[in-house]
Amino acid sequence: MATDPPLPALPPGDAVTEDARPYLSVVIPVFDEEPNIPGLYAEITAALAAMTRPYEVIAIDDGSRDGSFAALAALAERDPRWRIVRFRKNFGQTPAFTAGFDLSLGEWIVTLDADLQNDPADIPMLLAKAEEGYDVVSGWRVRRKDTMIARKLPSKVANWLIAHVTGVTLHDYGCSLKVYHTEVVKNVRLYGELHRFVPAVASSMGIRLVEVPVNHRPRELGTSKYTGFVKTISRATKVFLDLLMVRFLLSYSTRPLHIFGTLGLSSSGIGFLLGLRLTYEKLVLDETLSNRPLLTLAVLLIIVGVQFLSMGLLGELVVRTYHETQNKPIYAIRTLVQAAAPGRTPLRRTGH
Repeated sequence: MATDPPLPALPPGDAVTEDARPYLSVVIPVFDEEPNIPGLYAEITAALAAMTRPYEVIAIDDGSRDGSFAALAALAERDPRWRIVRFRKNFGQTPAFTAGFDLSLGEWIVTLDADLQNDPADIPMLLAKAEEGYDVVSGWRVRRKDTMIARKLPSKVANWLIAHVTGVTLHDYGCSLKVYHTEVVKNVRLYGELHRFVPAVASSMGIRLVEVPVNHRPRELGTSKYTGFVKTISRATKVFLDLLMVRFLLSYSTRPLHIFGTLGLSSSGIGFLLGLRLTYEKLVLDETLSNRPLLTLAVLLIIVGVQFLSMGLLGELVVRTYHETQNKPIYAIRTLVQAAAPGRTPLRRTGH
């Protein structure tokens, strides 16, 4: 029985010295991209050849059904800068990016797709921009080489909607070519299809974000994973639902009672006003209410309002339990300046 090629051993955390630790980590989800892997390796190696600091590449085989993993494992045996992760099944891009973020050791993390539509030659330019003081540098496919109906049009609508809902304006949320400071991705937990919303989710931390035009190329080898009307609709539905969750996380994750309480008070208030009107009609005008649908609506609105308020209070308990049991702060520090004092050394600590 054939066995899979062995994965390269990962160094233990306490054995990684400051000099050996990579400055840049490149995270690449891979799903059925065997024809593109040799070109991907060649282009990344050429693009980062001039780097004076060490880098690593973490390729996540997301349950590929072709020879992608064997090709990646062969690269890792030849080049120790490549580390390969193999999922047991196809989990999707968000879990793949999350695995890469968790395993990355670099101060800066670059993400890109394996289909070679993203140009690895743009990585040094994006990294140089990040080093100017930005936490996230997002690629913008100005001249996107995709079909209009299946890819470009839905993307334009999604980008407009995401920007208006989250308040974080980007022309191209769907571009996988991005540079993140490690403090950004290490403090963001991703679920569903949230990998495209990382800049929006991280905006609650007060990040500095910039968008830079990048090269985009047509797919030459392999097949796209997003073709077909059904897949397009399914993807759009997931994006919309995740967008609702992102909006909630940005505005009400630490104060759920504000949204549920507002809905509850509004619903109960309308029901109460309708009840007052019906009471007036019964007591003053002596009208019959037993056949009035408005009476049922008033009672229903009051009950729904009470339920919303209860949900808000339960949400507050969950949020407080979450933050207090994990000692999770509700703030993010960029710079800490501490003057010298008896028993205390001077300190100036700056993060991105």
